[in-house]
Amino acid sequence: MLPDESNPIVLYDGVCGLCNGLTKFLLKRDTHNRLRFASLQSNFSNVVLKRHGADPQDLDTVYVVVDYDQSGESLLARSDAILYLMGRLGGIWRLGEMGRFIPKLLRDAMYNLVASNRYRLFGKHESCMMPDSRHRDKFLEV
Repeated sequence: MLPDESNPIVLYDGVCGLCNGLTKFLLKRDTHNRLRFASLQSNFSNVVLKRHGADPQDLDTVYVVVDYDQSGESLLARSDAILYLMGRLGGIWRLGEMGRFIPKLLRDAMYNLVASNRYRLFGKHESCMMPDSRHRDKFLEV
């Protein structure tokens, strides 16, 4: 990990098939061990989202907490969160950051279209995904 970079925390819908797929994708490609994860259904997420004025009951987005518990802590949502994550993965995935050239209104409209249909398209689980033992330390409140 770079000395001046925090460990971003990804807040995801733990019962969503698409969100669990994103989490597995990120785990596989987080070669610098920078990312941490918490389901939106966790107490941790509830506290952080309320602190930022976000609705903890809104499961239709992925969030990224940047600089957690520091004075500059911020919360990224929807397409901003995805673009941020692509940049943190490095390598070829950094090209995903080029999505910033698409107006945010359009990016978030596309994001919302997928989010509103994700359970139908990707399924919904009865409970949150349990990480395997090699990734357990990357998950908060397991």
